Amino acid sequence: MTVTIGRRELLVALGGAAAAWPLAARAQQTAMPVVEFLGSSSAADRTRLVTAFRQGIRESGYVEGENVAIEYRWAQDQYDRLPDLAADLVRRQVTVIAAHDTPSSIVAKAATTTIPIVFASGADPVKLGLVASLNRPGGNVTGVTFVVAELGAKLLGLLHELQPGAVRVGVLVDPNFAPTQSFVSDVQAAALSIGKQIDVLVEASTGRDIDTAFASLAQKPIDALLVAPSPLFNNRRVQLATLAAYHRVPAIYPLRDFAEVGGLMSYGTSITEANRLAGVYVGRVLKGAKPADLPVMQSTKFEFVINLNTAKAFGLSLPPGLLAIADEVIE
Repeated sequence: MTVTIGRRELLVALGGAAAAWPLAARAQQTAMPVVEFLGSSSAADRTRLVTAFRQGIRESGYVEGENVAIEYRWAQDQYDRLPDLAADLVRRQVTVIAAHDTPSSIVAKAATTTIPIVFASGADPVKLGLVASLNRPGGNVTGVTFVVAELGAKLLGLLHELQPGAVRVGVLVDPNFAPTQSFVSDVQAAALSIGKQIDVLVEASTGRDIDTAFASLAQKPIDALLVAPSPLFNNRRVQLATLAAYHRVPAIYPLRDFAEVGGLMSYGTSITEANRLAGVYVGRVLKGAKPADLPVMQSTKFEFVINLNTAKAFGLSLPPGLLAIADEVIE
C-alpha cells in the first residue's frame, strides 16, 4: 500500500522537525557536564591561572564548550559572598566544583558532601579539614596543594642574601588567611637563627589596610619587608609593589606575579602549575573517578624571580650568587 503525502502535509512535518532541532540542541547542551570554577578574587586577576586550569582539563580530553561547560563565579575579594555563591552551585547540582583557592575550598567543603570538589590551595588540607589524609582523602574532596606557610624561612634567607646588613625586617600579613600563623612562626624561628629582628609585624585584611600598614612602617623605619602569602595581597600586588617603591623598602613576595608588576623579588610555588594539575584532576573526576580515591597532589615547581629594573631604581647591587640562582631576571 502506498501512502501519498501532500505538499501541505510535508511542509507541516518539516516545520515540526525544524522546531524540534533547537530543542534537541539545547537538550544536548544541557546534558554536558558543568564545572563551576569558584574563586575568592576576580577574573581580571586570575587570567593566567584560568588558562592553566583549562589546559589541564584539555589534557584530560575535555574542551570547554564542546564536551564540558565551565562557569566562573568570583567573590571579588569579598569573602563573605562565597557562602551564597557556593549554596547556589549546590542548588543547581553542578557536576564538579573547582575551588580555586583556600577560602573557596573551605566554603565549598562546608556547602556539600555529595558534589565532587577539586581544590587548589596553599594551606594544609588536612589541618583545614578538607580531607582526612593526603593519600586517602575520603569524602567528596581532593585536589592540589602547594607550599605556602613553610616558605617563611626561605624568603627571609633570600632577603638576607640581598642585604646581609639588614637587621630590622617588617612582615606584612593577612590575619584572615588560614596559613598566616604558621608562616609567621616559620619566619620568627628563621630570624633567630640568622640574627634578624622581626619586631614589626603589620596586619592588613583590606586594600585600605595596606595603605595604613605602609604608613605605619614609615614611622618605624625598617631595612626590608617580607610580604606573607595571601589571596588578598596577590590581588593587590600592584598596590603593594607601588607602595614599596614609594617608600623605598626592598621587599620580597611569595609569588612571581608580584615581581612581574614591579616587586623586587619573589619566591614561591608556581600556582599556575597547581591550577593546571587541578584541571587534570577535574578531568579525571568527570571520567568517573571518585575524589575519595584520588590522593592529594602537591605542586613541586618553585620559581625565584628578580626584577632587575626595580633593583636599579632602588640603587641596589645584586650579589652575583643571587642572580645565578634566579629562575628568571626581569629586565
